[in-house]
Amino acid sequence: MNATDLAQRAYAPTAAPTKSHRSVEYEVIARITFRLKQAIETDKFPQLLEALHENRKLWRTLAVEVADDNNLLPSELRARIFYLAEFTDIHTSKVIAKQATPVALLEINTAILRGLKQTGASS
Repeated sequence: MNATDLAQRAYAPTAAPTKSHRSVEYEVIARITFRLKQAIETDKFPQLLEALHENRKLWRTLAVEVADDNNLLPSELRARIFYLAEFTDIHTSKVIAKQATPVALLEINTAILRGLKQTGASS
């Protein structure tokens, strides 16, 4: 391999395109939602607990993000996301105590994924 070939490789575009912040959010939420859905379908409580823990961490992170004054989302959307985070936390506790089903959590995540997809997150 000569110097020209090495230079062309060094300055060639990378194979992996840069992902947008929204596409990364979409991937994380999709992965957690898939695990939650699998746990619900297989009806295995230990797997459900793991998925619920991941989902709760996700929503707590989202709540912290939208509570930040520097967050650029519209204030009404930030408030709605924060409310969903609170609901998710309370409902998760009820699911763990076997006082509710996890279906509502799955539906919330699926709705969020649809919204992200409509805004171009998966592109």
